[in-house]
Amino acid sequence: MPKVSVIMATYNCEKTVRESIDSILNQTFTDWDFVICDDCSTDNTYAVLCEYRDKYPEKFIILKNETNSKLSFSLNRCLEASAGEYIARMDGDDIAIDTRLEKEVKVLDEHPEFAAVGGRIRLFDADGPYGRVYYPEYTDKFSPMRKVPFAHPAVMVRKSAYDKLGGYLVSKMTVRSQDHELWFRFFAAGFRGYNLQEDVLFFREDKNAVKRRTAKVRLNHTKILLKGYKMLDYPIRYYPLAFEPVVKAMVPQKFIYLFHKVTTRKK
Repeated sequence: MPKVSVIMATYNCEKTVRESIDSILNQTFTDWDFVICDDCSTDNTYAVLCEYRDKYPEKFIILKNETNSKLSFSLNRCLEASAGEYIARMDGDDIAIDTRLEKEVKVLDEHPEFAAVGGRIRLFDADGPYGRVYYPEYTDKFSPMRKVPFAHPAVMVRKSAYDKLGGYLVSKMTVRSQDHELWFRFFAAGFRGYNLQEDVLFFREDKNAVKRRTAKVRLNHTKILLKGYKMLDYPIRYYPLAFEPVVKAMVPQKFIYLFHKVTTRKK
């Protein structure tokens, strides 16, 4: 049984998935297996995944959905097939820094009070790195109020915590916001988390990523926030903050992307 199961859901990422997988193969921590579920890609992504499975049969478990079923469903399939004590998320277009797994495992091994650990991420697009996203070192029930308290593809969670939460919520409402919904339930269940105050992942954030956050996605995100606020018993004065995604839906996407690049912290 591996110490860590890395899980990934893929869809039409043949141009980037090799670099993502190779960043796990190059980790300083080696006691892992990699469970990947392809969500009916229409390009050669699945064929690429099978190449890795055939080359490293002891390391890779490759799944394929019968129909396109979105991220939550695919990640839940990965969780079902995972045997690791810890679960590390990874996306098919991001790049893990080579010490990521080693450092996250160390935190969970030494701090049983934490059920999840993440870290800072470096943003990049076709022009290269352009900034960082910082997350609070210590998290509490108010951490998910406005944004996610952990970078989803950079987080490592105890498998027992995922099991208690029942994995990800499969719903049209959670498309592109499944992690935020998960973290509300995470804190409602009494779990605690920690973020390393150092970079652990290069996160691809380009114009295509912004385009995928449609008005419908942003409206559903607000619904998730309102539901989460109620779940964690936030004071009513905070509720207007839940409508920030709706406000963003009224702004042209190209301006959101440019504003994001300009205002993101460079150091």
